[in-house]
Amino acid sequence: MTRAYNWLVPHPFLTLLLTVVWLLLQNEFSAGMSVFGLILGIVIPRITAIWWPDRPQGFRLGKMLSYCVLVIWDIVVANIQVAWIVLTVPNSKLKPAWIVIPLDLVQPEAITMLAGTITLTPGTVSADLSDQGHSLLVHVLHTDDPLSVVDEIKTRYEDRLKEIFQ
Repeated sequence: MTRAYNWLVPHPFLTLLLTVVWLLLQNEFSAGMSVFGLILGIVIPRITAIWWPDRPQGFRLGKMLSYCVLVIWDIVVANIQVAWIVLTVPNSKLKPAWIVIPLDLVQPEAITMLAGTITLTPGTVSADLSDQGHSLLVHVLHTDDPLSVVDEIKTRYEDRLKEIFQ
C-alpha cells in the first residue's frame, strides 16, 4: 500500500499545497475546480518526481504549520522593529553586521527554508551559502551583539527545521 501511495502521491505536502493554491487562484469555489485542483496537485508532482531523487523522507506537517505561524509572527514583529529603527536611529548610529551562521542542517530543502525565513524577516537577508553548505552568510540591519543573532537564528529557526525534516 505504501509503495502504491508513494507512486501516486510522491510529494503529499506539495500535492496539498498545489491544490490549495489552485483553489485560491479561482474567483469562486466549486466542486469541479476542487477536483481539478486535486488532479493538478497529483499530476504535477508525479511528472516532476524524477527531478526530486533526494526528497525528504520524514516530513512533519504539524510542526511545519506551527513553524509557519512562528515565522508569520516574527515577520510582523520585525516589521515593527525595522520601522522603529528607520524612524528613530540616525544612520551614523546604525550597527549593520555580516554574520556567518554555522549550519547543522544537511537537507537542501531545510537549508532553503532557513535562508528563505531569514530573508523574509525584515532586517535580515541571507546572502550566501558556503560551497559545502556548512554555513550561511547573513546581513543584519542593526545589532549590538552579532553572536546573539546567530544564537537566535539557530535556536528559533534551525532547531525547529531539524525537527520538521528529520
